[in-house]
Amino acid sequence: MKLFSNVVHAVIKSLEEIFDEKKYADKVIERTLKSNPKWGARDRRFIAETTYEIVRWWRLLKEISDAKDGDHWSVFGAWCILNEVELPQWAEFKALRPDKIQKAYVNIQAIRRMRESIPDWMDKLGERELGDKWERELQSLNHEANVVLRINTLKTNKETLVRLLKLQDIDVIEVEGIDEALILTRRQNMFRIPQFKEGFFEIQDASSQLVGCFLDVKPGMRVIDACAGAGGKSLHLAALMNNKGKIISLDIAQWKLDELMKRARRAGAFNIEPKLVESVKAIKRLDASADRLLLDVPCSGLGVLRRNPDAKWKLSMERIEEVRQLQAEILRNYSPMVKADGMMVYSTCSILPSENSEQVKKFIEEQKGAFELIEEKVILPSTGSDGFYMASLRKKS
Repeated sequence: MKLFSNVVHAVIKSLEEIFDEKKYADKVIERTLKSNPKWGARDRRFIAETTYEIVRWWRLLKEISDAKDGDHWSVFGAWCILNEVELPQWAEFKALRPDKIQKAYVNIQAIRRMRESIPDWMDKLGERELGDKWERELQSLNHEANVVLRINTLKTNKETLVRLLKLQDIDVIEVEGIDEALILTRRQNMFRIPQFKEGFFEIQDASSQLVGCFLDVKPGMRVIDACAGAGGKSLHLAALMNNKGKIISLDIAQWKLDELMKRARRAGAFNIEPKLVESVKAIKRLDASADRLLLDVPCSGLGVLRRNPDAKWKLSMERIEEVRQLQAEILRNYSPMVKADGMMVYSTCSILPSENSEQVKKFIEEQKGAFELIEEKVILPSTGSDGFYMASLRKKS
């Protein structure tokens, strides 16, 4: 592979924005690719995939290259050496010694936090909470994530969508046990094809799709998605309910609700009502009104690190503690929305018991018998999907 100056500079500039300016990797890469429409598919793929891989392995690459803070060229050079990409004779790479880097890479394999490229505190936390499972899950979180589609059954079906994708040389694999999920066999930009613009599918991981199914909604129900965000799960619920009944999608950010409704129009989901939560009053007005309540709460995101590798470097123990407190508050404040004999699902994209089963156990104890746990489901990254947790609780009459 020959490296071209403009493409390499795009990667370096992206790394500067991510690490020096603390911007989010997905947004940085999106802006970078839009900045030069003349780049072909191969260049765009190299920029995106290489940037993500360097972010993923940042600590390891920085260590073996002996790079100082802000020296992104040495880190990039170390990545090239490990991946057998020939370094050009540029001044930025003259100080790098491939033999020294290869030796350092071999030596570092004995230290898990270095080998798997994570902060010390994260390694200690994962081992404390997951024990012997941590090593396997950590290795899984360093693999590139699959691109998974959710078939929008409001507009099409599996057979039709698979056929239309095949006509565009897009191959997919079905997911056992999840009828509406399809995995791409080759990564590509799916947002440009006609079927996406027509609302035939959404990008949504298989684990995330299971949350909607776990809520066990039926057409005609009144459902509240209390932490809706940009609406991926609200859209799935609309399809599961065949547009019958009502979904009230709540969030504290108006721009997210605006994005939700834009997506809903494309998907043909007409039973969604967005509501901005500006105060506690907005929550209290919905007391005892929901047949089903989804609490897909903010979390550490440790189950989706392969999708968001820069989260490893943005998270902190303090932030995780803040998130745990927020989760407990949401459970207390939003659970009164459920009707008697109604169901509530609490879910996260974390793999830490302290954010998952322990939160649910504490909530049930606090409620003194008002809720009972019906079922829990833990999906670990080693299964090939995103790490997720979901618990189904019934409100007693």
